[in-house]
Amino acid sequence: MEKRVGIIGAGTSGLLACKYILDRGFNPIVFEAAESVGGLWNHTIESTKLQNAKETYQFSDFPWPSSLQEVFPTHSTQVLKYLESYAQHFGIIPYIKFNSKVIDIDYVGEFYEKMEHQMFLHRGKVHLYKCLVGSKVHRVEFVVLCIGRFSGVPNIPEFPPHQGPEVFNGKVIHSMDNAYMDKASAAELIRRKRIAVVGSQKSALDIASECANANGVEYPCIMIQRTAHWFLPSGSCWGVSLGYLYSNRFSELLIHKPGESFLLKLLATMLSPLRWGISKFVESHLRWKLPMRKYGMIPKSSFFQEISSCRIGMLPEKFYNKVEEGSIILKKSQNFSFCKEGLVISGESLPLKTDLVILATGYKGDQKLKNMFKSQIFQKYIFSAASSLVPLFRQIIHLQIPQLAIIGYSESLSNLCSAEIRSQWLAHFLDGNFASCILSINIWCNDQFCKDMGQEHKRKKGIFAEYFQPYGPMDYAGLSPVSER
Repeated sequence: MEKRVGIIGAGTSGLLACKYILDRGFNPIVFEAAESVGGLWNHTIESTKLQNAKETYQFSDFPWPSSLQEVFPTHSTQVLKYLESYAQHFGIIPYIKFNSKVIDIDYVGEFYEKMEHQMFLHRGKVHLYKCLVGSKVHRVEFVVLCIGRFSGVPNIPEFPPHQGPEVFNGKVIHSMDNAYMDKASAAELIRRKRIAVVGSQKSALDIASECANANGVEYPCIMIQRTAHWFLPSGSCWGVSLGYLYSNRFSELLIHKPGESFLLKLLATMLSPLRWGISKFVESHLRWKLPMRKYGMIPKSSFFQEISSCRIGMLPEKFYNKVEEGSIILKKSQNFSFCKEGLVISGESLPLKTDLVILATGYKGDQKLKNMFKSQIFQKYIFSAASSLVPLFRQIIHLQIPQLAIIGYSESLSNLCSAEIRSQWLAHFLDGNFASCILSINIWCNDQFCKDMGQEHKRKKGIFAEYFQPYGPMDYAGLSPVSER
């Protein structure tokens, strides 16, 4: 058996999956629709920066170059170059087929709706996946989907008849369309335009900031939000690094975890006031630092609730300075619709006259996954959960779809670090060593991966360091038996 593994996507997760699967002696083939590595980083607007400090967003065996001084590197000149250097250094490029978009994948072999999940190294008949790329079919024995969830299928709001974009005289695009434009076209699109950005997450803030930089107060950008979120101007609060508050082992003692002992459950309950206090500590800093109350932008949810669901991001540089000067105008509205002149905002009597509306309203990640499968049964399994979460063992292996893994779909506070340990776990899994984590307990999740691989899960030296120093990518260096080919 050739042990052929098909990896779809050459972003961060795809590169890591390829690297560690190669280390185990498998024969991977990576299908990448674009002409270069980088995934989503190839399609972000020019001003986008890394959301993590570079020390928490790096490969365990390939640190950032020492010449890089920025704490939050930029996407085009620094992050992409870093990913390309990683792929070159570990010899991943020859295994990638660029400009090769997978149209669908189809499972070939016996299938029963109630079959148990199986890996391809079991005794008996080997089943295959057919990956259709253009008109060519590639056959592999295991598929790893590394396509992410924040691209591909935009989430477009629905409107009543005669109240949608069709009645608007201007232009309506999704943030995805804006991100796919080249620099010159994107600059021309927003130049001297009355622009409204709909959305409240990071992409909406980045786009609004870029429009404000281009047009100033003469053509202010209107940002329409339904829900306010907590955003950080820097990686520390009252002089304390956020890592010491939310990224160490002690911080996870404050949170209930699946299967925990009675003593740990009791401890988490007793420490719950401290968890509340840490959240209020961060919130008090943000209320003091930013004019959020002045503009009605204080979230209803706590900082802990937001960071637990990965809705925390970094503010674009001088964002509230732009709000103060009037080049960005913030509006809160639960509903909006289109009219001939622009937008009708709930609670306002006059329409908002607009030339361009950019919908930064997110993506349909589950739909994107569903579209990958030719089988209607597998498509149904993607949406079989009562919640919006795809059921994945260790957030990697689908329990109903055979010979399939998904990496990079689940979020964490450091997606690269999470993708790396998941890729190492998957390589261990495929090597025949084995017959839903909560985002705010990332270290606990990584402990389970380490235990599965027979590795020590406590990675630091000394009790104080183990419980109070932040965990990062370098703490998980050396988990794979072969770190460099």
